[in-house]
Amino acid sequence: MNQHGTAPSATCTSVSLGRGLSLKSPVLLASGTVSYGEEISRLCDISRIGGLVTKAISLEPRTGNPPQRIAETPSGMINAIGLANVGLERFITEKTPFLKQLDTSIIVNIAGRSNDEYCEVISRLDEIEGIDAYEINLSCPNVKGECMIMGVSREATFAIVSELRRITERHLMIKLTPNVTSISSIALAAEEAGADSVSLINTVVGMAVDYKTRKPLLKNITGGLSGPAIKPVALAKVWEVYNSVKIPIVGMGGIAGFEDAMEFLLVGAKAVQIGTMNFVYPDIGEKIAIAIEQFFSAPGAPAFEEYCGSLVTC
Repeated sequence: MNQHGTAPSATCTSVSLGRGLSLKSPVLLASGTVSYGEEISRLCDISRIGGLVTKAISLEPRTGNPPQRIAETPSGMINAIGLANVGLERFITEKTPFLKQLDTSIIVNIAGRSNDEYCEVISRLDEIEGIDAYEINLSCPNVKGECMIMGVSREATFAIVSELRRITERHLMIKLTPNVTSISSIALAAEEAGADSVSLINTVVGMAVDYKTRKPLLKNITGGLSGPAIKPVALAKVWEVYNSVKIPIVGMGGIAGFEDAMEFLLVGAKAVQIGTMNFVYPDIGEKIAIAIEQFFSAPGAPAFEEYCGSLVTC
């Protein structure tokens, strides 16, 4: 049962991530790539996917970093948006009424400057119906001195997740950064503090320059690299975390099609998020969800749960 008061229609790829987060499909649309759902809902059938992760919400509105803040790179893109968003008040009044109408699970991504801000945002959102889970962004690489600091520290991660666990009964999904020495250590801290799942990876710190002008392509100089270029890194991190924690993993990073999604499931993810490719093919999530359903419903196919994490290494 989800917060909409309905159980997702069961299919052979329906998946439960625990604590009230049940998905009709293992395919989610990633935060920051589909805003708050209005535009993408006109370009694909949202009801065919497992859920939508909103653009990050902070306590106060944010304009983000100055432009230029997006640039194309080989096999990907680099961004330094800086968590620009409408803020909590406008999200509640302007965005949640539409989100409640969508026939899919709604996961709200949350960012903050301090533990107190994260707690205040969740305390307010806990009063709002139609939200199935929170994805806690502890890993944005292009906002100086904020959530990235928490996401690279085992102690800070444990502290913030523990605080959030005390104030909400909703599903807590912790979004992890690859820009650390040991991502499994951070994942374990989140699990020990009461997280219900982890999502990974967020973008990889990168840089793009123009040799002719001798200038960086981003005003912020560095940013977060995403797209197919980071898939091998993402797969390795998901596999590492899968072998370290017991809570479910939501994998992301460079998924551009059905085969990519299947690889993430194979190395231990129970669900996946589609990010950068939403900008290229707005209906990519729907197509991948359908392809996964067709694969597992075919005669002789393995069971979905059996397939997840079944990588043969010897």
